[in-house]
Amino acid sequence: MAILVTGSTGVVGKQVLDHLSGSGAEVRALTRSPEKAEFPAGVVAVQGDLSDVDGLRRAMTGVSTLFLLAPNAADELTQALQTLSVARDAGVKGVVYLSVFKGADYVDVPHFTGKYTVERMIEHDDLPATVLRPAYFIQNDARQKDPLLTHGVYGMPIGAKGISMVDVRDIGDAAARELLRRERADAPLPRETYELVGPDALTAESITLIWAEALGRPVRYGGDDLDLLEQRLKAAAPSWLAYDMRLMMRRYQQDGAVASPQEIARLATLLGRQPRSYREFATAMAAAWTKA
Repeated sequence: MAILVTGSTGVVGKQVLDHLSGSGAEVRALTRSPEKAEFPAGVVAVQGDLSDVDGLRRAMTGVSTLFLLAPNAADELTQALQTLSVARDAGVKGVVYLSVFKGADYVDVPHFTGKYTVERMIEHDDLPATVLRPAYFIQNDARQKDPLLTHGVYGMPIGAKGISMVDVRDIGDAAARELLRRERADAPLPRETYELVGPDALTAESITLIWAEALGRPVRYGGDDLDLLEQRLKAAAPSWLAYDMRLMMRRYQQDGAVASPQEIARLATLLGRQPRSYREFATAMAAAWTKA
């Protein structure tokens, strides 16, 4: 039997595949274009798309464990619910679902509420699943290279409440550990939930200080302007997605997204180490940018 990884060509999917590499498990990666995919040695590319139910049924043949990452799409919720149903009907014995941190609380943010609805299906149908709830990705801030280096500005309007950002490498590590645990079990395992978070409550002030230290130059915060954020995002994303991101950032500014010590400790137990910090990321990125 095999592990099937969806979202395999994205940032998180690639991390999951890298962490599964060398595990001895049979790993398949769902992709629209198998002929173009570049996966680690031993990973089998499988043609498919979460919006194509018949294709999903074919892809699910011989699969015992599923990593479900639904795309940022207008019909994300439909795709996720249908994929879970297809997996259940195919007899998949274990699922690892990528949800979101604070999904139950940010009810006015569409993709948060959608992911929490998927969690409700998992609970209602008592599916043998691990739900992973990642916070804002640390690596999203790699896009701050130009404003940081050119203007000395950190431009993501995260506000002052605090966000426990998570390193995507920790997401991949956690997902792979749970996929292998479920794949190697003789029978379906009980449900589990983990908050995937970093060790620090990061604010605009603390992040600018981290970047100033890493770059060796003054860095200032670009401010809380959400109109500007939405317009900037529209240049690279559909308007509905830009607005969704605006709503998310507004909740970050209003309420924050800070993990509890217990949530951080539980993740550390899963990983077998402390989660990576934002400072580690900033220091490494600053060194790479300087070298380049």
